[in-house]
Amino acid sequence: MAGRFPREWLDELRERADIVDVVSRYVHLTQKGGRYWGLCPFHGEKTASFSVNPQRQMYYCFGCHAGGSAINFVMEMEHLEFKEAVTLLAEQVHMDLPEMVGGGEDEATRTQKERLYEANRQCARFFHSQLWLKENGHILDYLHERGLTDHTIRAFGLGATPPQSDGATHALVEMGFTEEELVKAGISVKRENRVYDMFRNRAIFPIIDARDRVLGFGGRALGDAKPKYLNTGDTPIFNKRLGVFAANLLKKQHGLKRIVLTEGYMDVIALTQAGVSGVCATLGTALTIEQARLLKRFAPEIWVSYDGDSAGQHAILRALDIFEQEGIRARVLDFPAGMDPDEYVRKYNGIENLTPMDATAYRMKQEMGSHDLSEQEGRTAYAIACAKYLAKVREPVELENYVKQLMLMTGFSRDVLLAQIGRTELIQQDRRATYRHAARPLEEKNEGVDTETSAAEKQLLVLLAEGRANAETVSADDFISPERRSLAQKLLDGMTPGAILESIGDEDTRSRVANMLQRESGADEEQELRMVSDCLRVLNRKRIERQIATLTEQAAQLKGEDKRSMLLKIQELTKERQTAGRKE
Repeated sequence: MAGRFPREWLDELRERADIVDVVSRYVHLTQKGGRYWGLCPFHGEKTASFSVNPQRQMYYCFGCHAGGSAINFVMEMEHLEFKEAVTLLAEQVHMDLPEMVGGGEDEATRTQKERLYEANRQCARFFHSQLWLKENGHILDYLHERGLTDHTIRAFGLGATPPQSDGATHALVEMGFTEEELVKAGISVKRENRVYDMFRNRAIFPIIDARDRVLGFGGRALGDAKPKYLNTGDTPIFNKRLGVFAANLLKKQHGLKRIVLTEGYMDVIALTQAGVSGVCATLGTALTIEQARLLKRFAPEIWVSYDGDSAGQHAILRALDIFEQEGIRARVLDFPAGMDPDEYVRKYNGIENLTPMDATAYRMKQEMGSHDLSEQEGRTAYAIACAKYLAKVREPVELENYVKQLMLMTGFSRDVLLAQIGRTELIQQDRRATYRHAARPLEEKNEGVDTETSAAEKQLLVLLAEGRANAETVSADDFISPERRSLAQKLLDGMTPGAILESIGDEDTRSRVANMLQRESGADEEQELRMVSDCLRVLNRKRIERQIATLTEQAAQLKGEDKRSMLLKIQELTKERQTAGRKE
């Protein structure tokens, strides 16, 4: 079972990792009143709309509505999961990680992992140093023949295996690592009581995560060695299903609008050398859901750029299904004549001449190869197959364009095709912008409360967040809206607005709550009690009105004495409502 950090320890981390200091590492802030302001790092703007509130330990952008705590901010800027962001902040303020609540790693496991990370780091440096030795000149020549410059080789930390079958093992043992640690890290293998190198006679590609930790290696064979590419197997610190090659470089490229996803190491390196930003690759496996979720943290759109052969095209379709499942916009770079990205970029020195295809257009193109459009039967089957893809297109303009194409290809009328698709009329929906944080909607869930109730509850929440109201004057039971009642209880329990925002996983909900909690009441000491009293009076009256409405509906179904009794209750509540509506 995954553990969690103790609440008290997280509270201390938030106090020591002051949000103004954290944000200032990424954004130039200027103090105005009780807040700090700067240009939002999450969407393009020329006028500062990004605010940091040190008292509430939260940030909020009035442009794109992004909001959260220092931990949320680090998660966004460094593309990290919650636990990783917490760990990074703890390191920066020199706090030791605590024992996890409800499970998690013990100290021995953490220590072992740190040893394996260090072994891999030292091994990567060793492999890189080997590349420049005379005896490994054939490996350096291979990289040069593939068009790589020395600058690119150094930027990716590429390396070479030593001539000796146990050269890396021996070197790392000399550095103080045990053979058992090297086997656990996947650097060495043990067979028949002999320990020797996992990689031999290969060009080496270190696999580095977004925290600049070396997780493992990929090795490209030279000569007749098999397999052609060999990756580190699963270890305590590496699982090829969870990461991508060049994640460390993605992290350093802020504000990416799209990621170019390839199949191989050389594809990534060649495209990067040609000036293409945001390039990464799966690690010798088909795209996984975990990798798709990882990529979503770096950019809102993915360009799938697999090889142009039949295997690559089939892998693209599988990848598009995964991205669709995860709600990630994906397009395809369709390389001609069976070329792979490395071959294409070496021939054309870039990908500017390629226009990415929408996922639907690519699926329709691939489907075309399965049907004989010169015959009516083939055109019918093609139309039916394409209709399944078009049923998922929500944008009316896009759908109209695809339908026109399908009309030309099959000869069917627009009405027939729309009927097959299941869309007899086009339904318009708004598309969000493709910033990392599009301007999020602030509409609230319809919880059966009116505008006056909503305003009173929001005012009370602001007063609670400011510390101008407390458990002596306000109770969570005073709130009618379930969502705001829950927020009030958390504030009354001592949670800061920043901590509350951390607990909200859904981005739209977090934006809406951040919008509420960033507000200011404008009350002085004399006004705050009056504000609390006014809000509570409104809510009490609204609660009575809801009771009256409920009882009135029930009374309509009653007869005789039961109905008279119910009407008396309604009369009493009506008098109570009149009293509740009067100001003291």
